[in-house]
Amino acid sequence: MSINIQMPALSPTMEEGTLAKWLVKEGDKVSSGDLLAEIETDKATMEFEAIDEGVIARIMIPEGSEGVKVGTIIAIIAEEGEDVSAATSGAKAEAAPKPDATPTPVAKAETPAKADPVPAKAQAAAAPAVSSGDRVKASPLARRLAEAKGVELSGVSGSGPNGRIVKADLDGAKASAPVAKAAPAAAPAPVAQPAAAAQAANAQDYGIPHEAVKLSGMRKTIARRLTESKQQVPHIYLTVDIQLDKLLKLRGELNAGLSGRGVKLSVNDLLIKALGVALMQVPECNVQFAGDQLLKFQRADISVAVSIPGGLITPIVTEADGKGVAAISTVMKDLASRAKDGKLKPEEYQGGTASLSNMGMFGIKQFEAVINPPQAMIMAIGAGEKRPYVIDDSLQIATVMSATGSFDHRAIDGADGARLMAAFKTLVENPLGMLA
Repeated sequence: MSINIQMPALSPTMEEGTLAKWLVKEGDKVSSGDLLAEIETDKATMEFEAIDEGVIARIMIPEGSEGVKVGTIIAIIAEEGEDVSAATSGAKAEAAPKPDATPTPVAKAETPAKADPVPAKAQAAAAPAVSSGDRVKASPLARRLAEAKGVELSGVSGSGPNGRIVKADLDGAKASAPVAKAAPAAAPAPVAQPAAAAQAANAQDYGIPHEAVKLSGMRKTIARRLTESKQQVPHIYLTVDIQLDKLLKLRGELNAGLSGRGVKLSVNDLLIKALGVALMQVPECNVQFAGDQLLKFQRADISVAVSIPGGLITPIVTEADGKGVAAISTVMKDLASRAKDGKLKPEEYQGGTASLSNMGMFGIKQFEAVINPPQAMIMAIGAGEKRPYVIDDSLQIATVMSATGSFDHRAIDGADGARLMAAFKTLVENPLGMLA
């Protein structure tokens, strides 16, 4: 009996994902534990393992397909001794559209973010007029790009599954005879455009050179969550200036002592520790708003903003208040490295009780960060710089940074936020206190 392989839910909140790459092909024999595919969620790329044994009878969803819903059949495995054609016949019959019916796509593959839907008949007309046995295989995006460039698909070699032509195959392809466009059955009624779409339309109307770049799943998630945060969470911002000279001196001494262990502390590692300890000292800020409840956390798990290609992710340093700074440094380096490779597990970036975002390395003096829901606070760290600073009632030159806390005013009162900022400042200016 054939086995349907379905798109897995790789996290509790996952509803769809991108089938980034197949690690097997049709006809391959697989066993339990073998890697089948790489699947991208909005934050990471994860490997998907086989549970059953058999032969890959048919791959239903090609690699590169986006927006594949959880539960969609992505492949079929035939059990040992089973006729492969029989194992896939049911799926083929089910996938085949009824006469005169418009086929419903199982998943979107390489569809531009702003492209208008193409009628089924127009798609058929755009394909080369050849017999069904010799029909050119190409993704919807490749067909549209070929039509726009005037490239004849029959002259392009496909690098996708089973020779399927994908977007990359059209790079450098030369235009041939113009491809006839299908005449629309009727002019569509004008539709109101959202602001972003209207801007794109205006750029085209006025002849402004531009490129339409499809949003990644990560960028869509960032846009949605931060928009919700600014719309739904009442932010309050509190800023303090903090002298760094003692912290920098201690960091140098600690690194000299840790050099034999291959550990090199960053300023950020010490600030993660300071925020964790400060949250324990002011537990009223280590909370989360939950409707008619307030969640009070017993430990400080700090989400640390890490910039990666295509967006931002916040891996979590768990129990930052109780970890030593060397352990924090080791954990943070590992998390940041795997975050940039898209290899974090969901539990390593989902959760956290508060966040820290450091833009000091970019020379940013001070900024106000957007709270990462459902958390109730985030600490924004600016650059340390030499400034005139009053020390012991005299004006001197000191290394000073500005730190701004963003607080969810539903959960944290201004006075409590101010106490947290004061505790954080004290710990950074007297760093031995957070190591005790």
